[in-house]
Amino acid sequence: QLQLVESGGGLVQPGGSLRLSCAASGFTLDYYAIGWFRQAPGKEREGVLCISANGGTTTYADSVKGRFTISRDNAKNTVYLQMNSLKPEDTAVYYCAAALFRLCPTSRINQYNYWGQGTRVTVSS
Repeated sequence: QLQLVESGGGLVQPGGSLRLSCAASGFTLDYYAIGWFRQAPGKEREGVLCISANGGTTTYADSVKGRFTISRDNAKNTVYLQMNSLKPEDTAVYYCAAALFRLCPTSRINQYNYWGQGTRVTVSS
């Protein structure tokens, strides 16, 4: 069974940091582009960052430039989202997703084939 599981979410104060993890089971992430998305209350799901199979990265959301980074550890079959300088507007449920491409596709939801269940991030004082 192909599965993606996110973890690492929680409550953090503005200016703080969190690292989210996306672990795969049932398949190997090596050959897939992996994206992080988020959905804030009352808003559409939006792309945040993507990492290609060879490690190249694509930023989907300008608002996270210079604050969020994406990385992958193929040995652990895991992709990470490091989030620094968090702001209240980063509050959302964060999802990871795998696309059947080696290179990052566009941020359109239908470009991604497998999704995790999400992990909630709340940025508040």
